[in-house]
Amino acid sequence: MRGAHRAGGDMIRPLPTLLLAAALTAAIGSLAAQTVSSGLRGPTPLNDEGPAPPMAPTRNTAEREARNYPEQPPVIPHSIDGYQIDIRGNKCLSCHARARTAESQAPMVSITHFMDRDGQFLASVSPRRFFCTECHVSQSVSNPPVSNDFVDIDTLLSRAAPGGRR
Repeated sequence: MRGAHRAGGDMIRPLPTLLLAAALTAAIGSLAAQTVSSGLRGPTPLNDEGPAPPMAPTRNTAEREARNYPEQPPVIPHSIDGYQIDIRGNKCLSCHARARTAESQAPMVSITHFMDRDGQFLASVSPRRFFCTECHVSQSVSNPPVSNDFVDIDTLLSRAAPGGRR
């Protein structure tokens, strides 16, 4: 009987130790979250949301941006603040629709925007391509928050070619 009591008593002792270890881990984690800061978050502790940064101004130019890969949707080089793009209307099409490009001098939407999901061509923009900002985005005037050493495929191929820059 004595051995059974001891075995039961030994099983109870580790429980307070485990609880203490869990409490210490939580306290250390909380302390670390309060003191560690990230370059993107600034001094705001990781367990706080902090204030939103101010919106950067939108680029507003007629220049087309180079694309970094073949199927990249073109970016929007101008401000679209206040544009209605919903089920009732699409302000983008007032310049980029096929019938308006001669007058606006804006590029026409891609022919792929006139195809349905089965690859059949439609007379007007496909409903699945009607909401431009699902793929196309305006560009802001800002410095990247993190460094970026992205190299497009043409540059990469020219470096790999014999006699190319390394």
